[in-house]
Amino acid sequence: MALKTIKCIHCESENVVKFGKNPNGKQRLKCNDCGRTFQEEYSNNGAKPEVKMLIVKMSMNGSGIRDISRVLAISTNTVLLVLKKLKMFLST
Repeated sequence: MALKTIKCIHCESENVVKFGKNPNGKQRLKCNDCGRTFQEEYSNNGAKPEVKMLIVKMSMNGSGIRDISRVLAISTNTVLLVLKKLKMFLST
């Protein structure tokens, strides 16, 4: 039997444990090193960490909100939410 090693998507640690399920029934995981929770795979494009990084990079390069949402195939509300959270994080 082959075991699949799961790495934390935030810190790349392999010290990961199961942490319940989300409302859709998908398995949640928790990293014991950084303490953050995540899913192994996301069905919602806007929830993927790499998409959030692309939103920030595109906005820093002068792309507008509608342009970002069109290119990444996500809603404009998602783009705004990510940018607002980033602003709150940077202002503290």
